[in-house]
Amino acid sequence: MANQEQGAIRDAKQLGMGKMAVLGLQHMFAMFGATILVPILVNGYFKGEGLSVQVTLFFAGVGTLIFHLCSKFKVPAFLGSSFAFLGGFATVAELNTGRFAGMSYGEKLPYACGGIVVAGLLYLVLALIIKLVGVKKVMRFLPPVVTGPIIICIGLSLAPSAVSNASACWPLALIALVTVMVFNLWGKGMFRIIPILMGVVISYIFALIFSAAGITNADGSAVLNFAPIANAGWVGFPDFIIAKFDISAILVMAPIAIATMMEHVGDISAISATTGENFIADPGLHRTLLGDGLATSIAALFGGPANTTYGENTGVLELSKVYDPSVIRLAAVYAIVLGFIPKLSQVFGTMPTAIIGGISFILYGMISAIGVRNVVENKVDFTKSRNLIIAAVILVCGLGFSDGLSFTLGGTQITLTALAIAAIAGVLLNIILPGNDYQFGENHKGDINRGLSMNTNGED
Repeated sequence: MANQEQGAIRDAKQLGMGKMAVLGLQHMFAMFGATILVPILVNGYFKGEGLSVQVTLFFAGVGTLIFHLCSKFKVPAFLGSSFAFLGGFATVAELNTGRFAGMSYGEKLPYACGGIVVAGLLYLVLALIIKLVGVKKVMRFLPPVVTGPIIICIGLSLAPSAVSNASACWPLALIALVTVMVFNLWGKGMFRIIPILMGVVISYIFALIFSAAGITNADGSAVLNFAPIANAGWVGFPDFIIAKFDISAILVMAPIAIATMMEHVGDISAISATTGENFIADPGLHRTLLGDGLATSIAALFGGPANTTYGENTGVLELSKVYDPSVIRLAAVYAIVLGFIPKLSQVFGTMPTAIIGGISFILYGMISAIGVRNVVENKVDFTKSRNLIIAAVILVCGLGFSDGLSFTLGGTQITLTALAIAAIAGVLLNIILPGNDYQFGENHKGDINRGLSMNTNGED
């Protein structure tokens, strides 16, 4: 029989395969809206030549299975698309110096993926260091006074993109925005876990109504175009691409790993709090980082976005009280199967720009707000000059270097983006300036709220 404590189910086999299948579907729906939104947004940056929804879903499933293998099948986590790298994709799309001069958007995409491959490998480096010296010593170099302002910069740097997309059709954008807000604040049960998916579905229904009524976008173009759906087949292989590598693209993407690795720490802490297990100790944070990093690098190597442990699925754990990781693996299999349905991918490809704008309007703002929460929950003392200096330099670098910093090294032109400059400056200042008193593990609630996860369950 299952090990069951306080109503929690740790072996879902006792429920029967039918209920396990339904529980797996619930986890799939929880991750679905946010996971597919990433390639949809990236396609906007790359003018329709960006990430594939099919590839994204395929590697969300494959990445989750890789993570479970590395974490000894103990941690009930789902890996979906990371929003943290959106700013990096937007930056690479507009690179026009050095090798990128004259490139089409589609030609730039593999280089963005190459940067993510390297970012994923940084997880492996951190995992090895944690294994050798311990998590507390490592985290002193990545305290919330560094990671919080970096997360704030990630969200704010994307704000103009949200407004630009929403301006295509403000009524449709506002419907998407309000729907997400309503379900996030007043939704019940499962609906509260999937506000982004509900925002997409309901606003898309209104887009159908607008289209039927003859309402167009602000520039006169049609709200919806169904031609690609009719031409797509029901079954087909995902459009994999092979990553390419360039130092400028790597320096765009790799520093973002500082934020996403801290997000990983927060999500594993939240899953531990939710399930009553200490996954940071067993199987160990080094193993979960290894799984997340490998999943990210492998996905990006073949044209997928970075993966990250999903707070939405931690919310489902809290809701269902079923903590068996095998249920998550069922959801991973469902995601892989969906990756072989091209027609589904084309349906999402018809998503109006205004809906994307409305969803990202709140999403990008929430990323920055979560950076603020990261600082607040970890009780960063801004009466200390060192903390003020670190945060101030990060924010000015992250928002001030709008065009980045370009220079030539060894005959190669290198571009450091604003976020890369901010991350480097923050980490170095934290090392150099005296008075670093952060100790990982002393503030459990703060440790949970360290990253970009939208999940608020399991905090206490």
